[in-house]
Amino acid sequence: MSAPLLQRIGIDVGRKLRLEDAVAWAAAHGVGIIDVQLDTGANMVTSFDAARGGAIRDACARHGIQLGLHTLSAVNVAEYAPLVGEAVDAYLKAYIDAAVHLGAGWIVVHAGFHFTADIEMRMRAGLERLQRITAYAETRGVRLLLENLNKEPRDAEVHYLAHTLEEWRWYYDQIDSPAFGLSFTANHAHLVPEGVEGFLAGIPLHRVAEVRLADCFRNGIEEHLVPGQGDFDFPALFQALESRGYIGHYTNAFGSLEDMLGARAAFAALTII
Repeated sequence: MSAPLLQRIGIDVGRKLRLEDAVAWAAAHGVGIIDVQLDTGANMVTSFDAARGGAIRDACARHGIQLGLHTLSAVNVAEYAPLVGEAVDAYLKAYIDAAVHLGAGWIVVHAGFHFTADIEMRMRAGLERLQRITAYAETRGVRLLLENLNKEPRDAEVHYLAHTLEEWRWYYDQIDSPAFGLSFTANHAHLVPEGVEGFLAGIPLHRVAEVRLADCFRNGIEEHLVPGQGDFDFPALFQALESRGYIGHYTNAFGSLEDMLGARAAFAALTII
Protein backbone atom coordinates (compact mmCIF):
# COMPACT_ATOMS: atom_id res chain seq x y z
CA MET A 1 0.00 0.00 0.00
CA SER A 2 1.52 3.32 -1.07
CA ALA A 3 1.56 6.44 1.08
CA PRO A 4 -1.04 9.18 0.48
CA LEU A 5 -0.36 11.06 -2.74
CA LEU A 6 0.64 14.34 -1.07
CA GLN A 7 3.42 12.59 0.83
CA ARG A 8 4.75 11.09 -2.41
CA ILE A 9 5.09 14.41 -4.29
CA GLY A 10 8.50 15.98 -3.88
CA ILE A 11 10.22 19.10 -5.13
CA ASP A 12 13.27 19.56 -7.32
CA VAL A 13 15.25 22.16 -5.40
CA GLY A 14 18.06 21.87 -7.93
CA ARG A 15 20.58 24.65 -7.29
CA LYS A 16 18.12 27.08 -5.74
CA LEU A 17 19.29 26.65 -2.12
CA ARG A 18 22.31 25.54 -0.12
CA LEU A 19 21.58 21.94 0.80
CA GLU A 20 21.32 22.65 4.53
CA ASP A 21 18.83 25.43 3.74
CA ALA A 22 16.92 23.17 1.36
CA VAL A 23 16.39 20.63 4.13
CA ALA A 24 15.22 23.38 6.49
CA TRP A 25 12.88 24.78 3.82
CA ALA A 26 11.37 21.37 3.13
CA ALA A 27 10.85 20.72 6.83
CA ALA A 28 9.16 24.10 7.29
CA HIS A 29 6.73 23.40 4.42
CA GLY A 30 5.96 19.78 5.15
CA VAL A 31 7.75 18.47 2.05
CA GLY A 32 9.12 14.99 2.59
CA ILE A 33 11.03 14.48 -0.67
CA ILE A 34 13.59 16.78 -2.27
CA ASP A 35 16.00 16.50 -5.17
CA VAL A 36 19.17 18.60 -5.49
CA GLN A 37 22.15 19.13 -7.79
CA LEU A 38 25.66 19.18 -6.39
CA ASP A 39 27.53 21.03 -9.10
CA THR A 40 28.13 24.63 -8.09
CA GLY A 41 28.78 26.96 -5.19
CA ALA A 42 28.13 25.78 -1.66
CA ASN A 43 26.66 22.51 -2.94
CA MET A 44 29.69 21.43 -4.98
CA VAL A 45 29.90 17.65 -4.85
CA THR A 46 33.47 17.68 -3.55
CA SER A 47 32.47 19.75 -0.51
CA PHE A 48 30.64 16.92 1.26
CA ASP A 49 32.85 15.07 3.68
CA ALA A 50 31.69 12.72 6.42
CA ALA A 51 31.14 15.56 8.94
CA ARG A 52 29.06 17.84 6.72
CA GLY A 53 27.24 14.93 5.13
CA GLY A 54 26.48 13.41 8.51
CA ALA A 55 24.91 16.62 9.79
CA ILE A 56 22.66 16.83 6.74
CA ARG A 57 21.80 13.15 6.96
CA ASP A 58 20.82 13.60 10.60
CA ALA A 59 18.66 16.63 9.75
CA CYS A 60 16.86 14.67 7.03
CA ALA A 61 16.21 11.82 9.44
CA ARG A 62 14.98 14.20 12.13
CA HIS A 63 12.47 15.83 9.77
CA GLY A 64 11.52 12.69 7.84
CA ILE A 65 12.92 13.96 4.53
CA GLN A 66 14.01 11.68 1.69
CA LEU A 67 16.91 13.18 -0.26
CA GLY A 68 17.77 12.48 -3.88
CA LEU A 69 20.63 13.79 -6.01
CA HIS A 70 20.50 14.82 -9.67
CA THR A 71 23.60 14.85 -11.86
CA LEU A 72 24.13 17.51 -14.49
CA SER A 73 22.88 16.54 -17.96
CA ALA A 74 25.55 18.81 -19.48
CA VAL A 75 28.20 16.31 -18.33
CA ASN A 76 28.41 13.90 -21.25
CA VAL A 77 28.08 10.35 -19.94
CA ALA A 78 28.67 9.25 -23.55
CA GLU A 79 32.13 10.84 -23.61
CA TYR A 80 34.88 8.74 -25.22
CA ALA A 81 37.78 11.21 -25.48
CA PRO A 82 40.89 10.18 -23.51
CA LEU A 83 41.23 11.86 -20.10
CA VAL A 84 37.84 13.57 -20.47
CA GLY A 85 36.05 10.23 -20.23
CA GLU A 86 38.03 9.40 -17.11
CA ALA A 87 36.90 12.70 -15.62
CA VAL A 88 33.25 11.76 -16.25
CA ASP A 89 33.79 8.49 -14.37
CA ALA A 90 35.34 10.44 -11.49
CA TYR A 91 32.40 12.88 -11.48
CA LEU A 92 29.82 10.12 -11.22
CA LYS A 93 31.81 8.29 -8.54
CA ALA A 94 32.01 11.54 -6.56
CA TYR A 95 28.21 11.79 -6.65
CA ILE A 96 27.95 8.22 -5.38
CA ASP A 97 30.41 8.93 -2.56
CA ALA A 98 28.49 12.09 -1.65
CA ALA A 99 25.25 10.09 -1.60
CA VAL A 100 26.79 7.76 0.98
CA HIS A 101 27.78 10.71 3.20
CA LEU A 102 24.34 12.30 2.81
CA GLY A 103 22.24 9.15 3.06
CA ALA A 104 20.65 10.01 -0.30
CA GLY A 105 18.17 7.45 -1.53
CA TRP A 106 18.89 7.79 -5.25
CA ILE A 107 20.92 9.59 -7.89
CA VAL A 108 19.37 10.55 -11.23
CA VAL A 109 21.83 9.91 -14.07
CA HIS A 110 21.73 10.37 -17.84
CA ALA A 111 22.86 8.59 -21.00
CA GLY A 112 24.70 11.60 -22.41
CA PHE A 113 24.48 13.18 -25.85
CA HIS A 114 25.78 12.69 -29.36
CA PHE A 115 26.78 14.89 -32.27
CA THR A 116 24.64 13.22 -34.97
CA ALA A 117 27.46 11.50 -36.87
CA ASP A 118 28.81 9.56 -33.87
CA ILE A 119 25.65 8.19 -32.29
CA GLU A 120 26.66 4.51 -32.23
CA MET A 121 30.07 5.24 -30.72
CA ARG A 122 28.51 7.54 -28.12
CA MET A 123 25.82 5.04 -27.14
CA ARG A 124 28.36 2.27 -26.66
CA ALA A 125 30.63 4.53 -24.57
CA GLY A 126 27.68 5.65 -22.45
CA LEU A 127 26.41 2.13 -21.86
CA GLU A 128 29.84 0.90 -20.80
CA ARG A 129 30.22 3.86 -18.44
CA LEU A 130 26.79 3.30 -16.89
CA GLN A 131 27.64 -0.37 -16.41
CA ARG A 132 30.91 0.52 -14.66
CA ILE A 133 29.27 3.15 -12.49
CA THR A 134 26.40 0.82 -11.58
CA ALA A 135 28.94 -1.76 -10.42
CA TYR A 136 30.55 0.92 -8.24
CA ALA A 137 27.14 1.99 -6.89
CA GLU A 138 26.47 -1.61 -5.90
CA THR A 139 29.58 -1.64 -3.73
CA ARG A 140 28.48 1.61 -2.04
CA GLY A 141 24.82 0.71 -1.52
CA VAL A 142 23.56 3.54 -3.75
CA ARG A 143 20.78 3.38 -6.34
CA LEU A 144 21.05 5.11 -9.73
CA LEU A 145 17.98 6.14 -11.76
CA LEU A 146 18.40 6.63 -15.51
CA GLU A 147 16.26 9.51 -16.78
CA ASN A 148 14.65 9.71 -20.22
CA LEU A 149 15.87 13.06 -21.52
CA ASN A 150 14.31 15.59 -23.87
CA LYS A 151 14.38 15.78 -27.64
CA GLU A 152 16.25 18.57 -29.36
CA PRO A 153 15.19 20.28 -32.61
CA ARG A 154 15.47 18.00 -35.64
CA ASP A 155 18.23 20.07 -37.27
CA ALA A 156 20.33 20.47 -34.10
CA GLU A 157 23.82 18.99 -34.22
CA VAL A 158 23.69 17.84 -30.59
CA HIS A 159 20.98 15.47 -29.33
CA TYR A 160 20.39 13.88 -25.95
CA LEU A 161 20.45 10.10 -25.82
CA ALA A 162 17.64 8.03 -24.29
CA HIS A 163 15.00 10.59 -25.27
CA THR A 164 12.88 8.02 -27.15
CA LEU A 165 11.47 4.86 -25.63
CA GLU A 166 13.59 2.74 -27.99
CA GLU A 167 16.84 4.44 -26.97
CA TRP A 168 15.99 4.44 -23.28
CA ARG A 169 15.14 0.73 -23.41
CA TRP A 170 18.46 -0.05 -25.13
CA TYR A 171 20.26 1.02 -21.94
CA TYR A 172 18.02 -0.36 -19.23
CA ASP A 173 17.60 -3.74 -20.92
CA GLN A 174 21.38 -4.20 -20.68
CA ILE A 175 21.82 -3.12 -17.06
CA ASP A 176 20.14 -5.58 -14.71
CA SER A 177 21.03 -4.55 -11.18
CA PRO A 178 19.19 -3.63 -7.98
CA ALA A 179 21.39 -0.51 -8.02
CA PHE A 180 19.90 0.64 -11.34
CA GLY A 181 16.34 1.89 -11.80
CA LEU A 182 14.49 4.48 -13.85
CA SER A 183 13.40 8.10 -13.48
CA PHE A 184 10.51 8.79 -15.86
CA THR A 185 10.24 12.44 -16.89
CA ALA A 186 6.67 12.54 -18.14
CA ASN A 187 6.95 15.93 -19.83
CA HIS A 188 9.87 14.65 -21.94
CA ALA A 189 7.67 11.78 -23.14
CA HIS A 190 5.03 14.36 -24.13
CA LEU A 191 7.49 15.86 -26.63
CA VAL A 192 7.95 12.76 -28.79
CA PRO A 193 5.51 10.73 -30.94
CA GLU A 194 5.22 7.84 -28.44
CA GLY A 195 3.72 10.21 -25.90
CA VAL A 196 3.15 9.38 -22.26
CA GLU A 197 0.85 6.46 -22.97
CA GLY A 198 3.36 4.93 -25.35
CA PHE A 199 6.07 5.11 -22.71
CA LEU A 200 3.82 3.67 -20.01
CA ALA A 201 2.81 0.81 -22.28
CA GLY A 202 6.45 -0.05 -22.97
CA ILE A 203 8.47 0.54 -19.82
CA PRO A 204 8.88 -1.90 -16.93
CA LEU A 205 6.98 0.16 -14.36
CA HIS A 206 8.38 -1.87 -11.47
CA ARG A 207 11.80 -0.36 -12.25
CA VAL A 208 10.50 3.22 -12.15
CA ALA A 209 11.26 4.82 -8.78
CA GLU A 210 10.55 8.44 -9.70
CA VAL A 211 8.20 10.32 -12.05
CA ARG A 212 9.22 13.90 -12.83
CA LEU A 213 6.59 16.51 -13.63
CA ALA A 214 6.36 19.77 -15.59
CA ASP A 215 4.03 21.22 -18.20
CA CYS A 216 4.83 21.58 -21.90
CA PHE A 217 3.13 21.25 -25.29
CA ARG A 218 2.51 18.00 -27.19
CA ASN A 219 5.33 17.37 -29.69
CA GLY A 220 6.69 20.79 -28.77
CA ILE A 221 10.00 22.06 -27.50
CA GLU A 222 11.73 21.42 -24.18
CA GLU A 223 10.07 23.59 -21.53
CA HIS A 224 9.45 23.17 -17.83
CA LEU A 225 6.27 25.19 -17.51
CA VAL A 226 4.09 25.63 -14.47
CA PRO A 227 1.04 23.32 -14.72
CA GLY A 228 -1.69 25.04 -16.70
CA GLN A 229 0.70 26.89 -18.99
CA GLY A 230 0.96 23.98 -21.45
CA ASP A 231 -1.35 21.16 -22.57
CA PHE A 232 -0.03 18.26 -20.47
CA ASP A 233 -2.87 16.18 -18.99
CA PHE A 234 -1.81 15.70 -15.37
CA PRO A 235 -5.03 14.01 -14.16
CA ALA A 236 -4.67 11.41 -16.91
CA LEU A 237 -1.03 10.80 -15.98
CA PHE A 238 -1.78 10.25 -12.29
CA GLN A 239 -4.75 8.04 -13.17
CA ALA A 240 -2.66 5.93 -15.55
CA LEU A 241 0.19 5.48 -13.10
CA GLU A 242 -1.81 4.87 -9.95
CA SER A 243 -4.16 2.43 -11.72
CA ARG A 244 -1.12 0.46 -12.89
CA GLY A 245 0.10 0.16 -9.31
CA TYR A 246 2.88 2.75 -9.32
CA ILE A 247 4.08 3.28 -5.74
CA GLY A 248 7.15 5.47 -6.25
CA HIS A 249 7.46 9.21 -5.75
CA TYR A 250 6.79 12.19 -8.01
CA THR A 251 9.02 15.25 -8.34
CA ASN A 252 7.80 18.68 -9.36
CA ALA A 253 10.45 20.29 -11.59
CA PHE A 254 9.33 23.70 -12.82
CA GLY A 255 9.18 27.36 -11.90
CA SER A 256 9.97 28.64 -8.42
CA LEU A 257 9.88 26.80 -5.13
CA GLU A 258 6.54 28.47 -4.46
CA ASP A 259 5.17 27.30 -7.82
CA MET A 260 6.18 23.73 -7.09
CA LEU A 261 4.81 23.87 -3.56
CA GLY A 262 1.41 25.12 -4.77
CA ALA A 263 1.20 22.52 -7.52
CA ARG A 264 2.03 19.80 -5.05
CA ALA A 265 -1.18 20.51 -3.17
CA ALA A 266 -3.17 20.79 -6.40
CA PHE A 267 -1.91 17.43 -7.67
CA ALA A 268 -2.68 15.75 -4.37
CA ALA A 269 -6.27 17.02 -4.60
CA LEU A 270 -6.92 15.19 -7.89
CA THR A 271 -9.56 12.49 -7.79
CA ILE A 272 -7.95 9.21 -8.74
CA ILE A 273 -10.12 6.15 -9.12
